[in-house]
Amino acid sequence: MVLTFCACQKLNREIVTSLTEKQVTLSYDYTKNRVSAVYADLLDGLLYIDGAMMASASDEAEHTQEVSAIQKFNTGAWNAYDNPDDVWGKYYKAIRKANQFLLTSDSVNLDYLRLDQSSDAQAVYGTRLAEINRWKYEVRFLRAFYYFELVKRYGGVPLITQVFSLDDVSKDIKRNTLEDCVKFISDECDSAAVQLPAEYGADDLGRITKGAALALKSRMLLYAASDLFNTPSWSEGYANPELVSLTGDRLAKWTAAANAAKEVIDLGVYSLDNSYSHLFSPDNYNSSEVNFVRRNNSSNTFEMATFPIGYNLGRSGTTPSQNLVDDYEMKDGSSFNWNDPAIASAPYANRDPRLEYTVLTNNTGFLGRPVETWTGGLDAEPIAQATKTGYYLRKYVDESLDIQQGRMSVHSWIFIRLAEIYLNYAEALNESSPGNPDIALYLNMVRQRNGVALPALPAGLSQAEMRERIRHERRIELAFEDQRFWDVRRWMQAPQYLGAFLNGVKITKTGSTFSYERIVVENRVFQPKMYLYPIPQGELMINKDLLQNPLW
Repeated sequence: MVLTFCACQKLNREIVTSLTEKQVTLSYDYTKNRVSAVYADLLDGLLYIDGAMMASASDEAEHTQEVSAIQKFNTGAWNAYDNPDDVWGKYYKAIRKANQFLLTSDSVNLDYLRLDQSSDAQAVYGTRLAEINRWKYEVRFLRAFYYFELVKRYGGVPLITQVFSLDDVSKDIKRNTLEDCVKFISDECDSAAVQLPAEYGADDLGRITKGAALALKSRMLLYAASDLFNTPSWSEGYANPELVSLTGDRLAKWTAAANAAKEVIDLGVYSLDNSYSHLFSPDNYNSSEVNFVRRNNSSNTFEMATFPIGYNLGRSGTTPSQNLVDDYEMKDGSSFNWNDPAIASAPYANRDPRLEYTVLTNNTGFLGRPVETWTGGLDAEPIAQATKTGYYLRKYVDESLDIQQGRMSVHSWIFIRLAEIYLNYAEALNESSPGNPDIALYLNMVRQRNGVALPALPAGLSQAEMRERIRHERRIELAFEDQRFWDVRRWMQAPQYLGAFLNGVKITKTGSTFSYERIVVENRVFQPKMYLYPIPQGELMINKDLLQNPLW
């Protein structure tokens, strides 16, 4: 049993191995720990694959460690036998853990409280009954979240809500249709939202809320309305399109997605953080914007993996691309343009402030000195493992840490926050009700948060123009939050962005002056079959009734 919890719970980590299954399921304390064990399966995106963020498998970044498995996504060297992000077994183990809890959660023995007629005992009895009931819906949400993570990777997957023993024959388990999976996740979110509180006290900070349940529904319905799951032509000839595609009224899907996002907004519980940089600082779990978060223990592992190579113990890690940097607007709302000599000579001046909060650029002050990404600088090539793109990551990095002295801080990985919900709402509304004033209203709220303050979007944008603006805003606002890798797939733009050149910048220093040249770092590979992951070959060998995904 994993006795860790990703919120702020303080748990007894002593593991007793002499208990029977019945003793564990009868115990209130062990039942509470079993809920924590289901939370513990939430994966952390900071060093997600072999020390790399998922951003390094998208056009957001390049990972400096060439041997990292993340690079297989970029070269196309991944398949059903070898997938760097093979989470099939991980999530089904988590789902089984959730199912075990749900099967036995009513077995907790509270008779010693129920039979004690004192007011104190009856109060505790009532509280614990309510807690156990609430835990069921927390676990049902987590199970739905794990299923969402499977669906966005594989399409329709087996929906298992019972507990199988080692003696059960798994070959009879088939994949459910994509429609079944979307409905299951959406319905579970609805059920959880009814039962869970909108907010918790400090002792339960980090537990699943009503808002988190509604937010996951928003994300699931957005994916269900998007191009990938509604364009069967990409998998033409596949014998079981119901596993990877949806049918029905597309407009109704977009409307449902818009309504789901608006339901989160209308709770009135969340508000945009006054500081974009605070969202990714050690105490971000307290932000008014955060909807669903994993809070980790104190560490400095991410800083060691991410600090520029010239800093003590820094290993470079995930380094932002020029592709991403070029997409940050100028402060006046115009596009960045390398062909403008004044802009090209000072490419980081007068930009969208989120660039500075997200990316460490050349000559930026950091830990007592300027970052030197110019050729021959302290943080640049030809030093081994220096950035190839000319940039380092700032988002999520705690730059107050002196890692040489072993200083550590809490790092929290945000799964969902209010800005995403605003963008979900704007995207779905633009498809279901183009021209609706709420589209620009909520998009501008993201653009004009305190400390960002970009100009409002111009009036009179067409539906297609607004669509591009929304997609652009997601790219910038949600950079390095494990959104881009999936967004370009669901928009069916992956060949354009993931199967293209990843760019960087070569910086030359002459005296005190810098010159900048855009360069190609890597030519990446994307094939249509990569829109969805292959079902792991090992699973197909065990279970002949599972069907492989298209083109694999």
